[in-house]
Amino acid sequence: MVNGKVAKAFGNLLHVEFDGSVKQGEVASVHIGNLGLKGEVIEIAGNIAKVQVFEDTRGIRLGTPVSFAGHLLEAELGPGLLTSILDGLQNPLEKVADATGLFLARGVYIEPLDRAKKWDFHPTAKEGDVVRRGDALGYTMEGRFHHQIMVPFARFGEYRLTWMIKDGSYTIDTVVAKAIDDRGEEISFTMVQKWPVKMPLCEGEKTKATKMMDTGERIIDTQFPVMKGGTFCAPGPFGAGKTVLQHHLSKYSSVDIVVVVACGERAGEVVEVLRTFPHLTDPHTNDPLMQRTVIICNTSSMPVAAREASIYMGTTIAEYYRQMGLDVLLLADSTSRWAQAMREMSGRLEEIPGEEAFPAYLASRIAAFYERAGVVQLASGQIGSLTIGGTVSPAGGNFEEPVTQATLSVVGAFLGLSRARSDARRYPAIDPLISWSKYVDDVSRIFEAKVEGWGKMVKRSLKFLFDGDEIGKRMEVVGEEGITMHDLIVYLKSELYEFAYLQQNAFDKEDAYCSLERQIPLFLLVQEIFEHKFQFESADVARAFFLELQNDVKNMNFMPFKSERYDRAFARIREKIK
Repeated sequence: MVNGKVAKAFGNLLHVEFDGSVKQGEVASVHIGNLGLKGEVIEIAGNIAKVQVFEDTRGIRLGTPVSFAGHLLEAELGPGLLTSILDGLQNPLEKVADATGLFLARGVYIEPLDRAKKWDFHPTAKEGDVVRRGDALGYTMEGRFHHQIMVPFARFGEYRLTWMIKDGSYTIDTVVAKAIDDRGEEISFTMVQKWPVKMPLCEGEKTKATKMMDTGERIIDTQFPVMKGGTFCAPGPFGAGKTVLQHHLSKYSSVDIVVVVACGERAGEVVEVLRTFPHLTDPHTNDPLMQRTVIICNTSSMPVAAREASIYMGTTIAEYYRQMGLDVLLLADSTSRWAQAMREMSGRLEEIPGEEAFPAYLASRIAAFYERAGVVQLASGQIGSLTIGGTVSPAGGNFEEPVTQATLSVVGAFLGLSRARSDARRYPAIDPLISWSKYVDDVSRIFEAKVEGWGKMVKRSLKFLFDGDEIGKRMEVVGEEGITMHDLIVYLKSELYEFAYLQQNAFDKEDAYCSLERQIPLFLLVQEIFEHKFQFESADVARAFFLELQNDVKNMNFMPFKSERYDRAFARIREKIK
């Protein structure tokens, strides 16, 4: 172990003199009395290592001893991660709170996985098998999931198994297999492994995304869909509903595992998640929602230096479950706070600043983060996917700022939230006039098997929204009398689509989640309204008719699907159109 001592200090950035060999990204421990504060080496110049400390540096002075661990910042991977609430350094917050009280103390680090709990291990490999990194040795049940116990990803090369443990109940540190490598050295494998969080974890062949991620949000699934293994972002000003949108996606998205990273979010919002999630039910399985969720909290009131680490920690855990052939969704809220942490670190390193003082490498860091998403075909033939969605909090809702622009250049879908829509109580406040998705054609091909011409109908619906918006602006200038009856009907049709289809009530039991089975007939009903050539005596009659029709369609969203009431309402609306 290499040792050093503090030579200079600039806030959380320490200049540490050392003798020996230290590498960038290595974990360091700053010793203040009985406390050991974790840090990360972010730059090396000669015999000076610049260490970014993850905690409050109160009490550090000239000559404070520092030790270097010899390994990079790592995630501990194994059974027991699901249902966990961790911080950016993978400390289990509930255990830390039990150890320190209501206010978390400095220098308290607890292993994220329970060493005492026993897991029922079932071997699938046998003596004599040749295995490589990522190959399954066996599995244990973690909730409803087969948690694969794999050859550690840090072990490159081939290994011949010489011994396998029998079926039984064991702790995660129990040796479950032994093998010899190419040099004849014996290697032992347990149920737990480690991986550096800033290195992508991927073993297998990346393939094209072929499945849609059902979110239960009509405006997303129909108009701006997301593929499993794809990427999307949701920028918006303060109060536009970014966090609520991510909460909805974490509850209802059709994936196996959800990793929620609260990166620099307000503590009150994180507390709301922690209070509500244990009591929510997964609509796809009826199991408690927490059983498929990992939450990583690095709130705005916690040390800023750990903010960057939390994003990478969440991504590594998500990649680990993808390697088991599962569909994983990673939600990062918000990447703007992550970028602000990078800006602060860059400023302390005295690097040449880029636009708005963000580091010059901001765009490449954001791109590298989103590129860790994707669909991977494993050696076993299984296919796993990692979908990454991040919110962006541009100051004043300005989408021209660097973080938003760098994100837009790499994501597959852009769900732009609007202050005007949220002020008008049009939720979700995703503005269809500025949003887009590169996956529309791929999803349309999937839907064509069920509904012929789906893609054309989606594009026509978006055109109605653009035409309706243009007519609405014209009406503000010349009044209703200055437009034709045809234009008025187009405007009313677009308003009906907006109000009755794209908007959803998150507080209504039926409307909060709209399955694809329910979305398709409702969307086809709207298409009938679009196609019908209505004839009205006057503008007042047209408005009265569409207001009634709009309320009828909207009320259907609050009725149980395929109930007698719903079917009667559906038939009544079709008769009214005719």
